[in-house]
Amino acid sequence: MNSELTRRNFLKCTGLVVFSLGGGCYVRTGTEGETQIPPAEGYLVVDAHKCQGCLSCMLACSLVHEGRENLSLSRIQVIQNPYGKFPHDIGISQCRQCTAPACVDACPEGALIADPDKGSVRRVDRKKCTGCGACVDACPFQSKRVIVQPDEASVHGAVSLKCDLCAHAPFHWDEAGGGPGGQQACVAVCPVGAIAFTREIPVQAGDAGYQVNLRDDAWLSLGYEDFNTGE
Repeated sequence: MNSELTRRNFLKCTGLVVFSLGGGCYVRTGTEGETQIPPAEGYLVVDAHKCQGCLSCMLACSLVHEGRENLSLSRIQVIQNPYGKFPHDIGISQCRQCTAPACVDACPEGALIADPDKGSVRRVDRKKCTGCGACVDACPFQSKRVIVQPDEASVHGAVSLKCDLCAHAPFHWDEAGGGPGGQQACVAVCPVGAIAFTREIPVQAGDAGYQVNLRDDAWLSLGYEDFNTGE
């Protein structure tokens, strides 16, 4: 058995919680072009090499937003390739809160907005959303950061779902809630700290700004290389 896979499975089973992010800077600021709406005041960055594939983030996301644990209702996605080899067997797909969001521009109903009351986080207004899927088609990333799901409460029978940094999570455990100034369920629940919140705008081009190294020396002692530097 691959030794790296053994380490990943060991950590997944034990629910390791002793590692922290540390105080280092792990993203660079920078954007391309001009934005028509204010940039969001918060972003999620991830370390898929650190992820153990436990799916706790997905379950927590659906629980605080929908009141039930359902992987299909999660705004963050963990993609596992059973035929892949570590460290390329797991990927994490999170909404980028893009500085120039294609989903917002594509919505014919104006249902995707930069919420001025929640740090300009990009979110879906369920009262306006018709579930047409234009935002999904417009999202340039794979896997898609926006999904459409059936919704009995909607007069249109379906609604788009996307990450809002838990700004509008009606089942949030904290009275203060989420959003850029609160707690994000996926960040709080991850047992190995593979997801982090930052207020710095990640580099928008490519994946380097959002797929970062959150491993410290303790991870190196377990045999996890620094894949970002190759050391």
